[in-house]
Amino acid sequence: MNKGMFNKKVLGALVLAAMLSACKSTPMTDKPAGVEDKSPAGSSQSANGSADTSGVKEVVIDSNANNGNNPLKDPNNILSKRNIYFDFDSDTVRAEFRPLIEAHAKYLLANSNAKLVLQGNADERGTREYNVSLGQRRAVSVKKSFNLLGVQDKQIETVSFGEEKASANCADEACHQLNRRVDVVYEND
Repeated sequence: MNKGMFNKKVLGALVLAAMLSACKSTPMTDKPAGVEDKSPAGSSQSANGSADTSGVKEVVIDSNANNGNNPLKDPNNILSKRNIYFDFDSDTVRAEFRPLIEAHAKYLLANSNAKLVLQGNADERGTREYNVSLGQRRAVSVKKSFNLLGVQDKQIETVSFGEEKASANCADEACHQLNRRVDVVYEND
């Protein structure tokens, strides 16, 4: 093998290695920052394989208890609340929304055929690509919260709208805050 061909192969290998290391992604942690795993020993399942819902509060999910109304649509039921809001440039689930996530998790655990889509959103500040990524991270953060409470992946889908569903022409922080959210949308609802 001549020296020129050897140098080209070595140079090619170095370029390939540099390209691959530039594409390296940061692995996601097991749980999003700010989410507390309340299950014993970090497990979301009991010894018999059923979901452990010990950290989930009592939620009325029987439609007969609401005079025949769907608990998801009853304005007096926590399940009618469908928005989880985030701080600026953050995908950490705020503590004030944990009871809402716990209530929806309890509903999903009791209704194994129920499915939902977590729609991540961002305000219009930042690039389109960054906002799509941030919206996805927010949706995944909420999904991981559901998973920690025992909800199976097959019941949850995540999608990011980035800034596409943001209120137009926000002039103040109060308006921007409403755009930084995950919408909980049930299938066939």
